[in-house]
Amino acid sequence: MTKGGGLPAIDDVRDSARRIVTGASLSYRQRVHQLALLAEETLPYPDLSPGAAAALESGLVSDLHEGHAPYRPRYILPDYAKALAQGSEYLEMSPPTDFDEAITFLQVLYHNVPSITTYPVFLGDLDSLLLPYVEGVSDAELHRKLTNFWRFLDRTIPDAFTHANIGPSDNRVARAILQVDAELAQVVPNLTLKWDPATSGEGLLLAASESIAAVNKPHIANHPMMAADFPSGYGVVSCYNTLPLGGGSHTLVRLNLLESARRHDGDLASYLNDTLPGHIAATFEVIEARIDFLVREARFFEHNFLAKEGLISKDRFTAMFGIYGVAEMAEVLTGGSRYGTDNDANEIAAAVIDTIARFVENHPVPHCMGNRAVLHAQSGISEDIGVTAGARVKTGEEPEIVDHVLAVSPHHHLFAGGISDIFALDPTVRANPQAIADVARGAFEHGLREITFNIAGCDLVRVTGYMVRLSDIEKWRKEGSRINSTALGAESVDNWHLLDRTPRVISHEFSPRS
Repeated sequence: MTKGGGLPAIDDVRDSARRIVTGASLSYRQRVHQLALLAEETLPYPDLSPGAAAALESGLVSDLHEGHAPYRPRYILPDYAKALAQGSEYLEMSPPTDFDEAITFLQVLYHNVPSITTYPVFLGDLDSLLLPYVEGVSDAELHRKLTNFWRFLDRTIPDAFTHANIGPSDNRVARAILQVDAELAQVVPNLTLKWDPATSGEGLLLAASESIAAVNKPHIANHPMMAADFPSGYGVVSCYNTLPLGGGSHTLVRLNLLESARRHDGDLASYLNDTLPGHIAATFEVIEARIDFLVREARFFEHNFLAKEGLISKDRFTAMFGIYGVAEMAEVLTGGSRYGTDNDANEIAAAVIDTIARFVENHPVPHCMGNRAVLHAQSGISEDIGVTAGARVKTGEEPEIVDHVLAVSPHHHLFAGGISDIFALDPTVRANPQAIADVARGAFEHGLREITFNIAGCDLVRVTGYMVRLSDIEKWRKEGSRINSTALGAESVDNWHLLDRTPRVISHEFSPRS
């Protein structure tokens, strides 16, 4: 399939369709989804200049296989609180009056929220959504009901990019969700704790750390930093992408910084002033072409009930300008220095990220909130070989935790659209969850936007931002998997050697050096 160029031959389409319908390891839903993607690829790509089309075709710019004719935004974050308060005329659902009705209402609504995966990527701030309905529900009943709800989510939304948020308040629903999530150890939903040192309390952070010690969840977000970027509300979704509540992202297009650096022959100044701006411009052209088709041709916001009922608004949508390959880019431009370890590589990475951030801040993008896109450190996809996700340090080359934090934290504030660094820990930390809490707190004090831990020896592991069970990968190799993202996780484990992340030992309380 070509991008920005000719259409596929009909015989190629038929061959692809035959492989899908006869694929022994694919479930019914997986076949339907892949056939839909195949049909979309028969349509022409939105109009691009020859230069932007060539950048897309060559891999300098990537649209992450969103399809030739975008007819739904990539990520949608409905205002579920508003939906619960007003009900839904389209779904013929009245506002719920008790806990059971609230759960049923959300289950029905989730089924009707689209995304690039066909499943909802955002389940809402579940503790604050359900807290108004728990009066009269005992702790035992709350645990039972949430357990059933959690099983429902995993069995009916088989996609690890689906994300629930809790916090920043410490409340009984948040605590119960942490307990149920740790007990069930499911891939779905992924989970983020919004943590605020002023309001969350140390007890909630420790409870989250105990859950991390058990199942490598939840991810922890620096709520004050994120709330400053999205003061009217935000959600953390998919691979730790931060987006406005009641909106989302039209599209995510990423720039391959390794490929960008390879196309440059000169010093850093000429790269920043001459080469890089052209590559940024090509990325923006793809972003704008895709948004224009979605809004004006597909007219998503004119036809979807979420917009008609005020659960989303076009002026709450942005676009994500993604980058990846920072580690390899720094290595190329320095002639071999290692990002995360060597100061010259870290300084060049910072200079490049600062330059891109200024372009993103100043470049107008129609149909976006504030007329701007947001910068995002894209967490990679399974087919990426020889290039590191986002602005992460290379797998297996991670320095000690303090040095790791100090190397990556200076640019975290620039990534309003989300950035994630994975900190692999030795299994001995399970005996001291307080150490996990100390690392998270210290990292936030030194400017980290969000932090994710991967403790070695757990069946549930983090791939890029989504989760996969190692036992599911082994099963998938033999007979397939009901969870769509298992195949992506298996490819990533093979291509990226993710199990080779360096597990660090926390031998004392985290106290970053100044």
